[in-house]
Amino acid sequence: MSKVAVVYWSGTGNTEAMANAVVEGAKAAGAEVDLIFSDDFGPDKLDDYEAIAFGCPAMGNEELEESSFEPMFASVEGNLGGKKIAIFGSYEWNDGQWMRDWEERVKGGAGNLVYPALPAYDNPDADALEKCKELGKALA
Repeated sequence: MSKVAVVYWSGTGNTEAMANAVVEGAKAAGAEVDLIFSDDFGPDKLDDYEAIAFGCPAMGNEELEESSFEPMFASVEGNLGGKKIAIFGSYEWNDGQWMRDWEERVKGGAGNLVYPALPAYDNPDADALEKCKELGKALA
């Protein structure tokens, strides 16, 4: 059984809803899953997981949340080699550039993206939540 971490930050609950759907999908595929708020994850936890889903909404000028999520992700991104990785999050303006930039960072850290980067506009609809479940299954 694989062990999966779903690490997220959410301000409005949209990305949290996505994270819960990722957890549901990974569990349905037989994985052991931990749902972890970004403040509670760091480099010391990387070895505990074979796969990690990171979730963060677009903030400001299409950036990762800067007080909790960005520092956490910056601390782990260079050590993602050999891990199955997926990224997801919600946005409400612009065109999702933050997700494309974030995807390049994951690839630069040698992370193995097992599912296409998954942005959802605003409050994730049923289709977006179904894709989150698929993402979770891909990590398992």
